[in-house]
Amino acid sequence: MGVSAQPRLLAIMGSGETSPTMVTIHKALVARLGNGDHSAILLDTPYAFQENASEISARAQAYFARSVGLKVAVASDEAPARLAAIRSADWVFCGPGSPSYALARWRGGPVADALRDRIAASTGITVIASAAAAATGFVAVPVYEIYKVGAEPHWLEGLDLFSVLGLKVAVVPHYDNAEGGTHDTRFCYLGERRLTMLERELPEDAAVLGVDEHTALIVDLATRQAEVLGRGGATVRKAGVAAVLPSGSRISVADLRVMVRIGGPGQGADTDDQDGSGQGGQGEPDLDQPAREPEAAHRALNEVTADSQGRFEAAARDRNSATMVSAILDLEAAIEAWSTDTDENDDSDRARAVLRGLVTSLGRTAEQGLANPADRLRPAVEPLIAVRDTLRKDGSYAAADAIRDALTAAGVELRDSPDGTRWDVSPRIGSGSPSGSARACR
Repeated sequence: MGVSAQPRLLAIMGSGETSPTMVTIHKALVARLGNGDHSAILLDTPYAFQENASEISARAQAYFARSVGLKVAVASDEAPARLAAIRSADWVFCGPGSPSYALARWRGGPVADALRDRIAASTGITVIASAAAAATGFVAVPVYEIYKVGAEPHWLEGLDLFSVLGLKVAVVPHYDNAEGGTHDTRFCYLGERRLTMLERELPEDAAVLGVDEHTALIVDLATRQAEVLGRGGATVRKAGVAAVLPSGSRISVADLRVMVRIGGPGQGADTDDQDGSGQGGQGEPDLDQPAREPEAAHRALNEVTADSQGRFEAAARDRNSATMVSAILDLEAAIEAWSTDTDENDDSDRARAVLRGLVTSLGRTAEQGLANPADRLRPAVEPLIAVRDTLRKDGSYAAADAIRDALTAAGVELRDSPDGTRWDVSPRIGSGSPSGSARACR
C-alpha cells in the first residue's frame, strides 16, 4: 500500500494486538499518520466488566506509548464527546474481552453507529482486534458461552461493520489457535466440529472470515485494497472449503466479495509467494515502515519459553554456565516484553513457572558445582593409581586390589588395559552435576 497524507485504514487483528509480535505492524500503521500529535482513543467496552479493567487499560496505554510511540486516551462509550471522538479521531482501537458483552453494550446503539460511520467515511485508522473483531461481522461467535460455559454453538447478531464494504462475513479471530494441545481449539476455540455446525446456519451469500493469531488484515478504505500482514494468514471459509490468503497477500475488496459470495480464491489475489513455499511473504509491512523488528520480536511467548528451556537444558548438559544464564535472561526479557499484553492466556503463567524452575535449577547447579568431578578428584586419584601400578609390578596384588576397592567405594572406576589404567567417575558421583557422569581419564 502506498503512502497517503490522510490514512484511511481498517485493521482487523486475530490476536496479539498488544504483544511484541505486532509492534512492527502498529508502528507501520501509526507512521502513516505522520509527525505531530494525534488524537488516539481506546474503547474499553469489551473488557469493561472485568474487575481489573483499569489495569488492562493501563497496560494497553503503556504498550502503545512505549512500543509504538502513541499516547492513547481511554474512552467511555456513552459520553457525547467520546462518541464524537470515535467518528473523528486519527486512531481508534478496541480489542480484548468478551464479544457478547461488547455486543450487548454496542449493538443498535450510538457506538455501533459511530464505528460504522467512521468506516463508511474512511476516517483515520481503525484497529479492531480479538474479541472486538469477533463482534464486527453480521453475526458473531459468543466464544466464552460456548467454550467456557458449554452452551450449544450459536451465532449472535453482530455489528455488521463489514456491510460498509459489501462483505457479509462472520469474523473469527484466533483462527489458528493451538492452545488446546490434545483438543481442537482452532477457529476462536470452536474447533472443526462446532464451526461446521455454525456454518450450516449461515446464508448462502455469507462466509466465515478468519484471521490468524498475531496477524492483521488491513483494508485501505480509500483504494479498497486489502493486505495480510503478520505471522499467519486470513481465510475465507465457505461451506467447509477454505481459501487462505497467507501473509504478504494483497487482494481487492471486490475480489473478497467474490470469495464470500461464491467461494474460491479471488481472481486478483496476489499472494506474494516468491519462494514457492505456499506461505506467502514474511509479513513485512508495506506501510512506509522501513525498519524491521528483531526476529525475536516476531516469536510468541510460548515459543520463547520453549526455546529458552531447551537452550538451558542443553547448556546444563555441557556445563556451560554462560549459556544457562543467557537462556534465563532471554526468557525474563520476553516475559517483560509481553507484560503489557492485554490478551490474557496461560502463556505468561507458564513462562513465569518455567523461569522459576530454571533459576532454581541454576542455583542447585551452582551449589553442586559445574566443574567435572574428575577434575576435582584428579589430585588424589592419580597418585593412588601410580602407587597401585607399582604394587602390581612388584607382585603385591593384594595391596593393589585394596587400593582399587577403596577407589571403587569412593565412586572411581578403574579400567586396566595393556596401555595402562584409565579411570572415570561413577555416574552416582556425577549425578548432582548437569551431565551425570565424567569423562574417562588416564
